[in-house]
Amino acid sequence: MEQPQRDFLKRLLATPGPSGFEQAPARVWRSEAETFADTVDHDVLGNSYAWLGEPGQHAVVIEGHIDEIGFLITYVDEKGFIWFDKIGGWDDQVVVGQRVRIETSNGTVRGVVGKKAAHLLKPSDRSKVTEIADLWIDIGAADRDGALSRVQIGDPIVLDVETLELTDSLWVSRSIDNRVGAFVALEALRLLTESRPAVPVVAVAATQEEINMSGALHLSFRVKPKVGIAIDVTHATDYPDAGKKSDNDVRIGGGPVLTRGSSINPRVFAGLCAAGQELGIPTPIQAAGRSSGTDADAMIRSGAGVAPGLVSIPNRYMHSPNEVISLDDLTAAARLIAAFVGTVTPESDFRP
Repeated sequence: MEQPQRDFLKRLLATPGPSGFEQAPARVWRSEAETFADTVDHDVLGNSYAWLGEPGQHAVVIEGHIDEIGFLITYVDEKGFIWFDKIGGWDDQVVVGQRVRIETSNGTVRGVVGKKAAHLLKPSDRSKVTEIADLWIDIGAADRDGALSRVQIGDPIVLDVETLELTDSLWVSRSIDNRVGAFVALEALRLLTESRPAVPVVAVAATQEEINMSGALHLSFRVKPKVGIAIDVTHATDYPDAGKKSDNDVRIGGGPVLTRGSSINPRVFAGLCAAGQELGIPTPIQAAGRSSGTDADAMIRSGAGVAPGLVSIPNRYMHSPNEVISLDDLTAAARLIAAFVGTVTPESDFRP
């Protein structure tokens, strides 16, 4: 991956934006898109669009959701301690002892997640699972008024961690789920500028996947594409006690993963497989019997006539502050998607 793309990815990962509060990373994404796309726009749900060609019939959507999991403030007590709730799915144990960033209208406020020290717990409580309701955030305020002079009810929160480069290709960060999907969508579009496809193509950084997938539903109605390629992360199975029986043999650096199942159009799946074979890119397969748990499900449920496909990035430690991915998989995914989209014409028929 070239240095400009690495820098762009790092900016995306660093910019806080949990579901419903994606405006800041969306601006980073659109700013990059404006350097090469024909048209860049965004809608009332916060979805960002970057087009090659004129918007119209037979379009292909390349989509990754740009939101991340996080928290928001629900209450500030008389001593200035902040109580909060989850945005998206968390393992509550991951949150204990973390530093946080609260994104306010006046900038970032930093704090720490508090919990009664282990020394002070009753023996019977030490083995109990900690829940978010048992935790609070300390920003160093003396009282409620002091805290509310700096934060407000409903302010969004993310964990305060920086991107770490374990190796040249292996990166660790929060928000990998799914800033990397939004990144790959735009990089695939960038590749398509080298040989313009026969149909209009739009890369989309969609919102609110982690809570209700409404961004993907909205874009499906707005664009009504012929094909929609969702890009997300998936569980790697290359660490101890991973679930190979359910998720197959998937490793980071082993290539982008293709999903086959009831929510995936079989012709799109076959086309992506063929593109991988043509390029010599390994494409491990995961099966999804009922649904994929991604925006591909929203596309097929939208009723807009979208033929969905799903390309996923192997990811260790999903929904934690230390998700791990390989940049090689991002590059391969962008190439794979661009190659497939290059085969789509106005006459392409994706009816099973």
